Parts: sequence; structure tokens; C-alpha cells
Amino acid sequence: MTTPAAREDRRSIDWLLTIAVLAVAATFIRAIYFTPAEARQGLAQKIFYVHAPSAFIGLYVAFGLVAVAGVLYLWLRDERLDRIAASSAEVGVVYMTVVLITGPMWGKPIWGTWWTWDARLTLTLFIWFVFLGYLILRGAIEDHGTRARYSAVLGVLGALLVPFIHLSVYLFRTLHPMPIVLKPGRPSLPNSMLATFALAFVSFSLLFVALLRARYRLAERADALAAEEEYEPSPVPNLRAEPIR
Repeated sequence: MTTPAAREDRRSIDWLLTIAVLAVAATFIRAIYFTPAEARQGLAQKIFYVHAPSAFIGLYVAFGLVAVAGVLYLWLRDERLDRIAASSAEVGVVYMTVVLITGPMWGKPIWGTWWTWDARLTLTLFIWFVFLGYLILRGAIEDHGTRARYSAVLGVLGALLVPFIHLSVYLFRTLHPMPIVLKPGRPSLPNSMLATFALAFVSFSLLFVALLRARYRLAERADALAAEEEYEPSPVPNLRAEPIR
């Protein structure tokens, strides 16, 4: 029988995901129909409102959270921190997959090529492979303690690439444009485009929280089920009394 707490838990996840999806849909509607096209890039620039928030949340929020939770796990050995790191890594890989898909879609009409092996793009692809390997590592190690320790170390090392990715456009010659929002000074966007970007950032952040929460609770249930199976008592053999002769 489903407990009231479990029913309430499912309802809260559904409501959060519903609000997040509606917010993302509102972002798409505003970006497509109510935000002017950029003068040089035209309609292709509207991919920015998906590409940039996904990159910010995937790199700085999701992978940053993996690193912080990993460091704290190595210090405190709290299983909740390991679940947070694993959940954030999985959602972060999804966001970075969106980045790697929308980037070439935006680059083709502007640069004339789907892909170029410059520093920003190559490092972004590399960190995606690092955290994909993080998820594969977690699935390959059965012992919980060993899996958590190895994953924490890999997550921290992988997150060290984030500042290099951010600074790559300053350190190397690259086709990728300079930052127009995450930079010193005022963002280089008109107010209407900046408002759309702010809505996109909030809606994609809300979606990240909803997915992270759902993934964490799934990991929590999986760990509880594994613990029950591990400590399940052995069945007592059915001994029948022999008749006295």
C-alpha cells in the first residue's frame, strides 16, 4: 500500500517538473515570437537562449556541485553527498549534451562549419567525455564505498576543467565568441534580449532543480532497496516433524 508520505512525495515532484516544463515552454515562446532577431546573425541567434543557459548550468552549476559534493564526501563519508554528486553529474551530462547539439546548429549558419577543433569546443567535448566516464565508472564498480571514493576523485578532477573552458576564449584564438553575459561589466545585450536570457536562465535552472531532485530520490530508493537485499535474512528451511515410531 502506498503511504501518504510517498503520495505527497510523488505529487511534489510532478508539480515541480510541471512548473519547470511550463517555464521552459514560456521561454521558447518569448524567444521565438517576442524577442527581436540579432542584426547580423538573424534567426540563428535565437539558439543562444537554449545554448547559453544549458552551458552555464551544466558547467558551473551541475559539474561544480559534483566537485563540491565529492570533496565533502571524501571528508565526511556521508552517502547523501555521494547521491547528490551522482545525480548532479547525470543531469549535467544531459545539459552538456544539449550544448553539444545546439552549438553546431548555431555555428553552421554563422561560421560555415558544424565543428572546428578550437580550444573552447574541444575542451567542452572533453569534459563531456570525462563526466560520461564518471557515470560509466559508477556503473562498473559494485562496492558502494569504492565507487563513491573513485567517483568523488574523478568528479573533482573533471570540474577543474571548467575555469579553463571559461578562459579559453581569452587564452587562445578561437571561433567561439567572447562572453557577452558572464563577464566583467554590463552584459552586451539589448534589454529585450537580456530579459529573454534571464527568463531562460531561471527556467532552465528550475528544470535542473526538478531533475536533480527526482534523480536524487530515485538514487535514494535504489540504495534503500540494495540495503534491504543485502541484509535480508536467509530463509529458514521448512522442517517437518517426523512421526514417532
